[in-house]
Amino acid sequence: MELDSHFAGTRLKTYRTRVDWRHTMNYAAAVSDPNPVYLDDERADGILAPPMFSSAVTWPILANIGDYIQDATFPRELLLTQVHHTEHLQFHRPVFPGEDLSVRGRIAAILPHRAGTRVVICLEAQDADGQPVFTECLCAMLRGVTGLGGGQGDSDLPVIPHPSNPMAGGWHANVLIEPERPHLYDGCTGIVFPIHTSQRFARQVGLPGIILQGTATLALAAREIVNREASGDPARLEGLACRFSGMVRPGTTIQIRMVSQSANRRGTDLFFEVWNADEQPAIRSGWAYIRCSEGPRPA
Repeated sequence: MELDSHFAGTRLKTYRTRVDWRHTMNYAAAVSDPNPVYLDDERADGILAPPMFSSAVTWPILANIGDYIQDATFPRELLLTQVHHTEHLQFHRPVFPGEDLSVRGRIAAILPHRAGTRVVICLEAQDADGQPVFTECLCAMLRGVTGLGGGQGDSDLPVIPHPSNPMAGGWHANVLIEPERPHLYDGCTGIVFPIHTSQRFARQVGLPGIILQGTATLALAAREIVNREASGDPARLEGLACRFSGMVRPGTTIQIRMVSQSANRRGTDLFFEVWNADEQPAIRSGWAYIRCSEGPRPA
């Protein structure tokens, strides 16, 4: 199987949706986050969507990516081999329940890799006034697919920062992944794929059994980071990224580890990892950026 890198730059059809308060609250419930910012609709300032709700907004595009690719000659069948490899989110502002969003996207890069071919999809969500809300760039690994043309489109992709010095005595959080957690995440978020809920299907594709959704693992890490490092204020989280590197099995405990921090006058870069019960990294190169509480968010 082969994929020509000249498809880099291919545009996607625009997706439009209205954000529903029930959906945003359910996302918080999916990762057991009782933060009143997400759930208390009697708050004077109203409620916000959890940051990782962005992945639920864009899921209908990714789940039906073949329908959204505008180039009729793109070999859509190759996308059936994809595995979520990296995630990079930039939050321009929080998502508000009740607002209308438009998501425009493109295949930003097609790059060779020793395990196959990496396809980077960038999605930009805007509000009804055309103002940016969030930008998501995710990398899908196409295993067993040969990239032709040497790769294209890697010059303008976001880069996940790396820590300069590990931090001694950084915090860690042990989080139990209950057996029903993948089913709750599936049902509450609408992010549906059978390897996360069907034991039979998971085993048929070579997995040891059901595994937790990667975005769920990242959302659990974001929960801990916002509540510990941003005083529970998700509006201060401006960036979140990671590389997915291992499986999380239901009925086990993961450990979210803060590896390093680097602060400046505007905010703090946070570097984290998530380890599974086998002492293997489920998330590597985790990064979050927390804006200082003082002063308004830049336009």
